Amino acid sequence: MKQGIHPENYRTVVFKDMSNGDMFVSKSTAASKETIEYNGETLPLIKLDISNTSHPFYTGKANLVDTAGRVDKFNSRYANRKKK
Repeated sequence: MKQGIHPENYRTVVFKDMSNGDMFVSKSTAASKETIEYNGETLPLIKLDISNTSHPFYTGKANLVDTAGRVDKFNSRYANRKKK
């Protein structure tokens, strides 16, 4: 590894998946203004939109995207145009 390019301020933080409430502890340099009580310790909190406990690839549950609504919206918007 190159010397002097890696951060030195790693600290223990709690990552919380906001979609299902799952939390895990890891080390990070990410800044956080919030804290949380976790296993008797007050640690910085980093909120995540998605993690391996809620991502469809890892859970095996595929989320269907509502494409029908988008197609209907497109057709209603451009239905009055003439074909060339």
